Amino acid sequence: MSTVTAEKQKKIKPLNNIAERGLNVFNEDYLIDDEHENPDAIVARSYNMHSMEFGNNLKAIARAGAGVNNIPVEQCTEQGIVVFNTPGANANAVKEMVLTSLMASSRNVFDGIAWAKTLEGEGEQVGKLVESGKKQFVGKEIKGKTLGVIGLGAIGALVANDALALDMDVIGFDPFISVNTAWNLSRNVQRANSIEELFATADYITVHVPYTDETGGMFNEESFNLMKSGVHILNFSRGELVNEADMAEALESGKVGKYITDFPNENVLKMKNAIPIPHLGASTKESEENCAVMAARQVKDFLETGNIVNSVNFPSASLPYTGRRRVTAFHRNVPNMVGQITSALSNYDLNIADMVNRSRGEYAYTMVDIEDEINGDITPSLEKKINQIEGIVTTRII
Repeated sequence: MSTVTAEKQKKIKPLNNIAERGLNVFNEDYLIDDEHENPDAIVARSYNMHSMEFGNNLKAIARAGAGVNNIPVEQCTEQGIVVFNTPGANANAVKEMVLTSLMASSRNVFDGIAWAKTLEGEGEQVGKLVESGKKQFVGKEIKGKTLGVIGLGAIGALVANDALALDMDVIGFDPFISVNTAWNLSRNVQRANSIEELFATADYITVHVPYTDETGGMFNEESFNLMKSGVHILNFSRGELVNEADMAEALESGKVGKYITDFPNENVLKMKNAIPIPHLGASTKESEENCAVMAARQVKDFLETGNIVNSVNFPSASLPYTGRRRVTAFHRNVPNMVGQITSALSNYDLNIADMVNRSRGEYAYTMVDIEDEINGDITPSLEKKINQIEGIVTTRII
């Protein structure tokens, strides 16, 4: 039974329907309250948070998913609010949808099913009509064809490896591939030296990169001109990666044979040979649970220890938590910040047992474990002392 009073319970505000398995990560030291106006943390899926006002008690937002376009990340950074995402938690679900769509589109399954539905009411003639009409849906096998994978993160690497198992040739492009991903990627995946090389080589192209200023509209008239005629393009990342006017023209001319996208809109629905999937890539019970559990664990660990993993706006930083009092500070990434923080601690005759400082762009994060016990009476004074340092965003003593 918890000895934590209701007043001292950490408040968690879920937005959207967060899988119960994820919320169960929070024990009796936490209160789950979707109406709380000033929680310690928010766990969300696709809820649009750009118009929300965040209370001064909010320390973290966890997105149960990979994309954070629904969260005002820059505003959160300025307020010292850590934004987490859950990369890889839904990777298997998306991978399965990519491979399903790859094979089904190549065999014209979607068009064939839609046509078969029109035979309703033909009675005993349905069988004969099927046999005579099926020739219009003759497709092609993916075995021996080349799949180009743009972005070899958690999803792209799984797609690439499984496509190899389906006897496809696979060429990948990712100038920012991580060491961990490289270890998980089959050595039989060919490396493209440029995205132009991939465009020119692939029979099918699947994209798994975030939407940024650099990637927006990367599929356009210029890139289509580099591709093989009749190429199939699969987009389970972001609709904005595609210049839709150019895609419509490429589909009409046959330069692009099929466009399979998880992000339908009015423009896509009008395109010839576009296959609009209603954002089902990560829509599995398992994926939603995996994302919720991962998000909850990251929030819980941060609130209890200050450790940061998978933040999109602050650096990853961790120290083994031994139960010592810990001072954490978000601050501007400027010279002598660590010196000023440790100087503030020395003013209270506190010895440092361990420390970590990590930076990311204009901001940094420092954690300091204290060797000595901190008298509860000095905690507010110490926090105030550190907060007075120019460049400090937020301070917390755990």
